[in-house]
Amino acid sequence: MPKAYAEWKVLPHLGLQQVSDNLWRLQGSLERMGLKRVMTVARRDDGGLVLHSPIAVDDTTRLQIEELGPPAYFVVPNGFHRLDSPAYKCRYPEAKIVCPSGSQKKVEEVLPVDLTYAEFPHDRSTVLREVEGIGEVEGVMIVRSHDGVTLVFNDLIFNAPHGKGLAGFVFRYVTDSTGGPKISRLARWLLMKDRSALKRDLMALAATEDLKRIVVSHHRMISEDAAATLRGVASRL
Repeated sequence: MPKAYAEWKVLPHLGLQQVSDNLWRLQGSLERMGLKRVMTVARRDDGGLVLHSPIAVDDTTRLQIEELGPPAYFVVPNGFHRLDSPAYKCRYPEAKIVCPSGSQKKVEEVLPVDLTYAEFPHDRSTVLREVEGIGEVEGVMIVRSHDGVTLVFNDLIFNAPHGKGLAGFVFRYVTDSTGGPKISRLARWLLMKDRSALKRDLMALAATEDLKRIVVSHHRMISEDAAATLRGVASRL
């Protein structure tokens, strides 16, 4: 996989799915990988959009996104999810690039960073903060909507089905990335620095008042008993 695409390169993707009054998601593909990736779009109180893990989309979908509001912030949620961010910045130069502080050096290999999560201007609808215990390389986007709160994670939590073939074998038995909501073996190796701190923070997030759902950056959204699911993920650390 390239470090990042310099041009607007559209790979196969599904349509934009509305999740709540100010929240949308879109699932797309990656080249030569069975892994699906997810872009989350949140609308702030001022009408501006936050695109979490942006994915280059076809013209019809791009216009749908622009009709929701002006793209204001592009969140690169770690040093690996930067594939389409340079192309987005070229198309929307006024938008700000945001990333976790621990991933800033890697993100800046492909484009300048304007803000870290701590510097992001929170409002009632959208909050970005780093997750404890993982070296500040990832975080969570907290979106407040009319029907409750959504937590948007990145590679820290996977919710992918088992796949077929060699890739399916690797994801299932080597990286332990498939088979339900979980922190994969790969995330434990590459992200986790302090197991106790991570568990404590996930439990705190599970206690978020009015928690409605969890969106992850690969595959399925968690919309059934999100709090209990997150507590289960934390308890298995």
